[in-house]
Amino acid sequence: MLTVCPELTDHELNALFEASWPEHQPTSFAPVLSHSLAWVAAHRGNQLVGFVNLATDGGAHAFVLDTTVRPDARRRGLGVRLVRAGAEEARARGARWLHVDYEPRLEGFYQRCGFRPTAAGLLRL
Repeated sequence: MLTVCPELTDHELNALFEASWPEHQPTSFAPVLSHSLAWVAAHRGNQLVGFVNLATDGGAHAFVLDTTVRPDARRRGLGVRLVRAGAEEARARGARWLHVDYEPRLEGFYQRCGFRPTAAGLLRL
């Protein structure tokens, strides 16, 4: 089940990220979510199995961050559903443009979500 901006604990989010990203280190998500336009979560029973965060510039632009699906829930369309639900929520909250940065191997996934490639720049800080 997908829900928009549910209350999520650090324990839930860290468990999802640890299962999904081998190098994840436990962190507090409150500072991140406090700057978010919205987020969408997917639960299977009581377990958090998917998450996407939508950051904002406070104006017309929103940004997809941290698209995450547990490995045992992947390849079933959940990630696409999360991103599309996030896009609809961003639109409902006034965003006119939705941006995402991704590695080349994820281009097909984000195309299925409705994104088209654009030129962009990135500076690692």
